Amino acid sequence: MSYNVLITGGSGYLGGTLLNRLQSAGLPALKLYALVRKDSQAEAVKQYGAEPLTFDAYEESAVREAVLKHEINVVFSLHDAFKADSAVAFIKALAELKNNTGRNVHFLHTTGAKAFSSHMGAPIDKPFADNDNLHGIHKAQHPPIPFLQPLLDTNIAVTELSESLGVQSYVFAPCIVYGKGEGFGNKISIQTVAVVDAAKAAKKVYRVDQGRPTWPVCHILDNTALYIQLLRNIVSGRQQGYGKNGYYLASPGSVAWEDIYSGIAKAMYKRGAIHDDTVHQADGAALEEMAQGLGCDKAMVAFQLGGACLLTAKHGAEIGWKPEYGSDHILSSLDEEVDLIFQHKGLLGL
Repeated sequence: MSYNVLITGGSGYLGGTLLNRLQSAGLPALKLYALVRKDSQAEAVKQYGAEPLTFDAYEESAVREAVLKHEINVVFSLHDAFKADSAVAFIKALAELKNNTGRNVHFLHTTGAKAFSSHMGAPIDKPFADNDNLHGIHKAQHPPIPFLQPLLDTNIAVTELSESLGVQSYVFAPCIVYGKGEGFGNKISIQTVAVVDAAKAAKKVYRVDQGRPTWPVCHILDNTALYIQLLRNIVSGRQQGYGKNGYYLASPGSVAWEDIYSGIAKAMYKRGAIHDDTVHQADGAALEEMAQGLGCDKAMVAFQLGGACLLTAKHGAEIGWKPEYGSDHILSSLDEEVDLIFQHKGLLGL
C-alpha cells in the first residue's frame, strides 16, 4: 500500500523538527505533503522533500478537496490543539477516502500534556499512564477554568468521531519539550520560553504553586522520535493502539517545576536579566507583571508555567520508542536553553 502523508504545523517548533528528521528516518517510501500558508513556507518545506499544499484547514470543503485529490491517507496534525473544526474536517475527508479506496486511513491529533493536568481537572492523587483509559478519564474531567474545556472536547471528538467513521486516530500529548528545534520556523520551546518571558517582565523568577508539583519533560528529538515511530508503524503495517487506546506521551519522566525555575533563575541572573537567582513565591502583583510578559490574563499565568501533571509514558515503549535523554537532562541543559531563547528572542539584560 502506498502512503500519502500530510504534516500540518510545519513552521512550528514540533512540526519543523519532525519534517527535518523524517528525511533521515529510513521509512518505507511515502509521498510527503506539508500544509503551508504563504510562499516562503512553500519554498522552505521543499528542502525536506515535502510538496507544499495551501488550503484552509478549517474549511471542510477545502480539506475534503485536498485529501481526495492527493489521496492523503495519513494526516499528522500539529497546528491546533484547541479547536475541533479542522480535526473534524480531516477525519470526515479521510473517512470518505477510505470508502472510496477500501484502505485504512490515519489521523494523528497533537494535544498537550495540559489536557491531563490539574488545570483540566485530571487526577493528581497518583500517577496514571498513557496506556490507561485516558478517554474515560477525559470524559470525567471538569476544568476549573471553563475557557479550557475545548482542549478536552477536541481530544474526545477526535477519538469518538474517528471511531464512528472507521478512521484510526492517535492523540499525541507533548509535555515540557526543550532543546533546539531543527525546522525552518520556530526553533524554541513554548513552556521554557514562558518561564523566561514571565521572569523578564517581573525581573524575578516566581513559582506559582505551593509545594513541588511535577510535570513530564522530553527533549525535542525524543518527542520527534515518537512521532516518527508512530508513522513508521503505520506505513509498515505494524499493529499499535489507536482510537480509545491511541493516546501517546513522549517523556522519559517528570521533574519538579521548582527545579526548572531554579535553573532558569540562575541562567537569567548570570546574563543580567533579573535581579537575583532566587525563586520567589508569586503574589498578586507579581502575577500581574508575569501576565504582561506572557501577554495573557493574570488568571492564565499558572496555566502556562505551573500546575501538576501525573501522566506517565508507557505506550511509546510498547510500540518501539526509546528516549535518548533522561528526565534530569533538562536540568543540566537550562543554561543552554536560556541562551537559545535569548538568541532567538533578542533578549538582553535589565
